[in-house]
Amino acid sequence: MADDEVLSSVLKGTLGIVHTEDLLLEAVRDLVREEVKGYIRQRLEDRPALKEEMKQGVAALIEAKVREASALLLIAKSAAKLGVELVPAPLRKEVAKELVDALEKEITTILERTQ
Repeated sequence: MADDEVLSSVLKGTLGIVHTEDLLLEAVRDLVREEVKGYIRQRLEDRPALKEEMKQGVAALIEAKVREASALLLIAKSAAKLGVELVPAPLRKEVAKELVDALEKEITTILERTQ
């Protein structure tokens, strides 16, 4: 297969995935989104008190999301404990170890992504 044919095949495959119309619509949406953001930013710059209020609202929202994550973690921890207790006694130790290993693996993956 000639280089031109390979390139043509790759380009056709790529264009098949992203239709030109979709690409144009996404580009227009992005432009409109940027204009709206600029308009909002300018309004906030013109009104410092409103900008400060918005900052406080965002900070409160972030704090609420952290509290929500903490509550969900507590629920997951309780559910894991309950799950282990529901397992017949002879299998508890084995199931608990598997659960700890799985959680350790997941937590390690999360920590590696954040570094």
